[in-house]
Amino acid sequence: MTTKISIQTGDLTACKVDTIVNAANNDLILGGGLAGAIRTKGGPSIQEECTRHGPIEVGQAAITGAGDLPARYVIHQASMALGGRTTPAALRQSTAAVLALAERHRIATLAFPATGSGIGGIDMATCAKVMLGEVRRYLAEHDKTSLTEVRFVLFDDRAAETFRGVHQEMDRKHDPQGVP
Repeated sequence: MTTKISIQTGDLTACKVDTIVNAANNDLILGGGLAGAIRTKGGPSIQEECTRHGPIEVGQAAITGAGDLPARYVIHQASMALGGRTTPAALRQSTAAVLALAERHRIATLAFPATGSGIGGIDMATCAKVMLGEVRRYLAEHDKTSLTEVRFVLFDDRAAETFRGVHQEMDRKHDPQGVP
């Protein structure tokens, strides 16, 4: 079975998928940005579960229920420490951790943001190369995955175009990872 990778512009919190991914800090405190939107729209149960799970190591991930969101779960991708910055290595490791958790929970549809590209400070092109590269590497190595679709749901057209361009370049090079 082939897993579909799609890239779109939209509101991640409104996605009707099994699981959305939160761009998280390792303390799992749902502050501003996407995490704040998840907290506001999903209700207090998500932060309560995060508090029980956290803190976790940078580069890891934790799964919670999705509260009032249309998804079933939220996977919190810790690509940085609270108040810190996202590095390519932490982004790669935390993306792998999300995919491993998704597999462990037999998730079919998963929606990622551009993790670390906001307050985490990583530039969009690097974010796209690392995240798409890690997803492609994972799928190339796991031909019997539960994942049927991995979506990148991005906040604006510029981000979506960056991800599409990186994805197309990886396809042209026939490079499953696309990572330099």
